[in-house]
Amino acid sequence: MKKEILYFNGLYGDLNANNDVDYIFSELIKTRSETFDWVVRPHIHSRLYQIFCVEYGNVTFQGNNLEKKMSGPFVILIPPMAIHGLLYSKDIRGRILTLSDSYVEAAIGKESPILSNLNTPEFIENFEDKHIFNEILDLILHIDREIFSGKVEQQRMIRALLCQLFIKSYRLFNTNRVIKKQDSMYLQHFNNFQKIIKSPGKIKTITELAENLQISPIHLNRICKAITNKPALQIVHEHAIQEAEKYLKHTSLTIAEIAYSLNFEYPNYFSKLFKKYRKLTPLQYRKGIKK
Repeated sequence: MKKEILYFNGLYGDLNANNDVDYIFSELIKTRSETFDWVVRPHIHSRLYQIFCVEYGNVTFQGNNLEKKMSGPFVILIPPMAIHGLLYSKDIRGRILTLSDSYVEAAIGKESPILSNLNTPEFIENFEDKHIFNEILDLILHIDREIFSGKVEQQRMIRALLCQLFIKSYRLFNTNRVIKKQDSMYLQHFNNFQKIIKSPGKIKTITELAENLQISPIHLNRICKAITNKPALQIVHEHAIQEAEKYLKHTSLTIAEIAYSLNFEYPNYFSKLFKKYRKLTPLQYRKGIKK
């Protein structure tokens, strides 16, 4: 993995992001890209999906062993851990929708074929019928309005709109694929590593995780540090904490019950680990949400 590829937990350029499990953000492409002089260097988001909907202007997409030039209208869907850089023309017009992986999974379902097939950037272009592009853009605009509406059943509405957006997009890229490419071995190993730690069951040691990937623990740490600048154990811990946040936010389970649900043997160790990463005990975190 080349060292010049950047890694962000949040949006491009945000070095201190610690996004919520229900993170969703909508903005004009111009808002952020103009700040960086229309050049977004190749980078990776660990747990974010992004949808770029471009009405007008030119974009050069830079991915893994890929450079692709496009002119609007087009749509790009980028899953977590996919390398992407973008060079924009100054007349660019469009929007970016950014969502946490847990938010997308809640809206669509973890087992959906949409997510299992969306593991590399997908490009939807050459719209012969302009109204098809407009349908996608209208859904994104509707989601944008809903995010800031504060209306009754806001989250349920957003998830319903997201479900439509991903299904419409999937139908298009699944039947008219433009690109098919092989990720590097580092990314393949890292993606498989993430799948294992997200799967239910006892929390595995780094040695056990490496054995499942048929690589050494040293090589697993080398891969994780190359992609995320974090050791493998920290990534495992952060995933567990993010899962704990879902339980604390959306259930009434006790702290001990949450710890056991996440396969921690000792609730005290779970609480200590949570405080290390969130600077709050699980109980303090839950009380803060209620307030």
